[in-house]
Amino acid sequence: MMKNHIVGLAKASHFGPSLLVTALSYLFAQLYWEPGSALIIALGFFSGQLIVGWSNDLIDYADDLSHQRMNKPLVAGLITRKYLQSWLTVMIPVALVINIFGPLGFVGGGLSIFAIAWALGYNFYFKFNIFSPLPYVVAFAILPSCMAYSQDKTPPTWMWAGGALFGMAAHFLNVLKDMDQDHASGIKGLPQRCGKTGSIIAAVTLIVLAITLLLISIPLQLEQ
Repeated sequence: MMKNHIVGLAKASHFGPSLLVTALSYLFAQLYWEPGSALIIALGFFSGQLIVGWSNDLIDYADDLSHQRMNKPLVAGLITRKYLQSWLTVMIPVALVINIFGPLGFVGGGLSIFAIAWALGYNFYFKFNIFSPLPYVVAFAILPSCMAYSQDKTPPTWMWAGGALFGMAAHFLNVLKDMDQDHASGIKGLPQRCGKTGSIIAAVTLIVLAITLLLISIPLQLEQ
């Protein structure tokens, strides 16, 4: 039973993307902090990812059930909604404490919490309308930027702009697997309006723009 609960919580967190964001946050944190502090910062981001993922599965439960998405732990019966809600209520104050009172401080930590709020806004509101990429743009731009602000430094343009472009691309790619079912459920975010082909084109274009920006900007900064 305990194993099912652990697996269920991990799946509900969208563990792969959550782990990727956590790893990226650790890498960016190491640009400004010692490894120990960077690890705490990464844990703060991970706690935020848990909140976003768990709330997403709770909000989408009825829709997931209607489409019999057995890869979802609530639908598969690995965990119950009450169990997931109880863990969510624990993780919210944990995320607040780690981000605000950890190495990021009130400025950087506040920005991190702001990014979590935008991601939650996607779950509750933005995913259903044409502005669905906006939370991804804001959250991925904040991820590297809050590290710099925590050290009273202004993040370079390439850092937050590159994050925003990659974040938007991630949104278009993430929606592809459920697009047909989303149409059936009346979910009309920007990718659903663009269709599969349009979303793939948008994602590839955004990734190319992001990589081009980094390839141009980073060498210029290293020369300064």
